Amino acid sequence: MSSAQQNFNAGQTQGQTQATAENWVQSTKDSASAASDKAQAAANTTGQTAQQSMEESAGFLQQTGEQMKNMAQGAVDSVKHTLGMDKK
Repeated sequence: MSSAQQNFNAGQTQGQTQATAENWVQSTKDSASAASDKAQAAANTTGQTAQQSMEESAGFLQQTGEQMKNMAQGAVDSVKHTLGMDKK
């Protein structure tokens, strides 16, 4: 094989290797980008779920507070009635 042919083959092999490496790098970048997108979506979902849970908890606590207030008022009214203080 001539020197020119060997140089040609070496150049061709180098070009193919470089193209393969560039494809691999691009594939890795694409995979990393996809993983980043999925992580961001998961974080958003987690944040939304946490916000919803917080709102539900606040509603539950408000409802519980109202029930406690009503029970206390009922107890006060009962004591007033028992002592005859409910009549004006």
